[in-house]
Amino acid sequence: MLRWIAPGAILLACVITGAQSQPAAPTEASGAFVRVRADQLNWKPVPGGSGVEMATVYGDPSKPGHYISRAKFPPHVMSTPHTHPNDRFITVLEGTWYTGTGPVFDPDAAVPLGPGSVMKHPGGAAHWDGSADDYPVIIQVEGEGPASNAELDPDGPLFAKAHLRRQR
Repeated sequence: MLRWIAPGAILLACVITGAQSQPAAPTEASGAFVRVRADQLNWKPVPGGSGVEMATVYGDPSKPGHYISRAKFPPHVMSTPHTHPNDRFITVLEGTWYTGTGPVFDPDAAVPLGPGSVMKHPGGAAHWDGSADDYPVIIQVEGEGPASNAELDPDGPLFAKAHLRRQR
């Protein structure tokens, strides 16, 4: 049985569970330009997120409409298998993001994606991802809200420590 987390609680994901959306993010006024500088982002720790932080760049993931969020994963922290109801598009901004698909968490099977790489998470498809080496990772997530997250193992941890056994 899947456990549903409150809409907008997760970025990446994506990826993160238990965080709250940040209502201070800009939204589009009809025909208006929107600019957001990196120093304007309001990074917040994800409760129980093992050091993962998130910031809403644009919109509100908990409401209908387009949103853009970012997530920072500290070294060796990955999300456990989960799904989202809507498609999401992830862009790697910094570091190497390790991505896995399916219901089995296995960091050694993860595919590494470097800065500038993009991945689509289809709605309803199980996946897990994060940092599996000695460096932090920052990703950007774009999608249509409301956003939510469903853990595949409701009794398991939301995040796991990940150390690669093989060389990349």
